[in-house]
Amino acid sequence: MVIFSVSLVAPTPNLQDRTFSTSAVLTSSCEKRERHRLLYKQKDEGLQDANVLLHEERMKRRFLLFLSVSSVFFPTSSSTGKTKSKNPYDERRLFELNKRIQKENNAPEDFPSFIREGFEVKVVTSDNYIKRDSGLIYLDFEVGTGDCPKAGQQVTFHYIGYNESGRRIDSTYLQGSPAKIRMGTNGLVPGFEQGIQDMRPGGKRRIIIPPELGPPVGPSTFFSSKQFEVFDVELLSIKDCQRRTIGFYSDVVCT
Repeated sequence: MVIFSVSLVAPTPNLQDRTFSTSAVLTSSCEKRERHRLLYKQKDEGLQDANVLLHEERMKRRFLLFLSVSSVFFPTSSSTGKTKSKNPYDERRLFELNKRIQKENNAPEDFPSFIREGFEVKVVTSDNYIKRDSGLIYLDFEVGTGDCPKAGQQVTFHYIGYNESGRRIDSTYLQGSPAKIRMGTNGLVPGFEQGIQDMRPGGKRRIIIPPELGPPVGPSTFFSSKQFEVFDVELLSIKDCQRRTIGFYSDVVCT
């Protein structure tokens, strides 16, 4: 096949030369176009790479500028989400402020302190106080003697009520007569009844009632439902009670 093809071209040398010349020209032209295409391609790729690098450099500069501005205007933004540590100095300052207010209100001796920070309240007492699982805190000045009151029995007691600042709110001593109530009839503040149910006649106790054991919310209550209440209680006596019915009349007699 190779010999045959060569012999066909031999009789016409001019055509061969012309064909060879045309092929060479076409080849050279194609090579030039290919070189130009590759050259432009390299230039385009280089330009694209340069644009990418320029864009990345600009983004880095903008990010660094944002960080520097943020550090100036929002110096604590890096600690967002972290638990704020309590400053002992601030806690001590609040404690001293509370004590000063209690002194101005003539609060009794060894009165508890309430360090309030927003919705959190820390109750500070001496080591003599006892805290129950319910949150009730109490201190016995005198234990008393006899049996503790039971549900249905009547208790007679004196009390003085204070708010967190040590200001006196109410007192049966000033009223001139003690209070009387039957246990287990929901006639007392839950924390108050819980605080005296294990007292004995003659006993004296200070009761610190947390808000969750305090009185219901309403305009008729002396204390805020979001504050602690403090009561100094003196249990005087315990009486048994029986229901008495006379005709259509029925009442409870405690003796």
